[in-house]
Amino acid sequence: MDPLTSLLSGIRAEGSVVSHAVLTAPWSVRFTDGAPLTMVSVLRGGGTLLLPDGTRRTVGAGDTAIVRGPAPFLLADRPTTLDGPHTEYEIACFTDAECTAEKLGGIRWGTDPHGATALVVGAYRASGHRHERLLRALPHLLVVSEDVEVCAWLETVAADAARLSAGSQALMDRLLDWALVCTLRTWFDQAGADAPSWYRGLADPVLAPALRAFHSRPDQSWTVASLAAQAGVSRALFAKRFTGLMGCPPLAYLTECRMADAEALLTDTDLSIAQVARSVGYADAFGFSAAFKRHKGLSPSTFRAAAAA
Repeated sequence: MDPLTSLLSGIRAEGSVVSHAVLTAPWSVRFTDGAPLTMVSVLRGGGTLLLPDGTRRTVGAGDTAIVRGPAPFLLADRPTTLDGPHTEYEIACFTDAECTAEKLGGIRWGTDPHGATALVVGAYRASGHRHERLLRALPHLLVVSEDVEVCAWLETVAADAARLSAGSQALMDRLLDWALVCTLRTWFDQAGADAPSWYRGLADPVLAPALRAFHSRPDQSWTVASLAAQAGVSRALFAKRFTGLMGCPPLAYLTECRMADAEALLTDTDLSIAQVARSVGYADAFGFSAAFKRHKGLSPSTFRAAAAA
């Protein structure tokens, strides 16, 4: 397992929506799910995304936008639309029990075929806290532009999924999971030096084997020497290369990842402190508790009680 796979394991599409919309300007769509991440792929047409912090971004055919929640946001045909009378729509499938794929899939809004806008929308639920490190690495809004033919393929698959009865929602949700991974990978690749260090490390031929080994088996008692062995280089060369590329020494990175995993386990499971300690690579609960308190300023038991409250 690699770092991105690990972080994405805590977030999944649920109740994704296929909307083939014919919108008559002026119009706006409000997204009020409060989801950690919402993905909007524009298949045809387009509009302007408006975020609560004042950010405005025009998106058109072939663009996929990922918006970090939980604040509501808007997509409008143009920003000035909000200043006057217009038709308002809302997508709130997490909060509206009546919002189903059967109701929204293939909906036609308005009557003007020249204003056709087709969207695929995925709202992502979080299972626990493992995804929070991923969210901290993302801006409030990111946009990736793809070939329009890719979006045409997505529209065809999405439309086929919507027409099926058995398993159609699960199929759409998994399709959107796939699309999220592809979009994030493209964005991280384009970010270059601004991408998170753990993502840049995966592109390095020396660090990548060690990172994959650690994230696949975090319960092992990893050392700089054992990580260097995974990379096939000397301990000194590995430590120098790791610090230069990742921005911190190897053991500092391991501790940061282990504490993040420990927070998720303490919050989301009923594992004992000793079991959590072993799961994140500590031989005993005492050593783990001391390390956790240095990192968080709270003992594991106090942290768990505070999270539960």
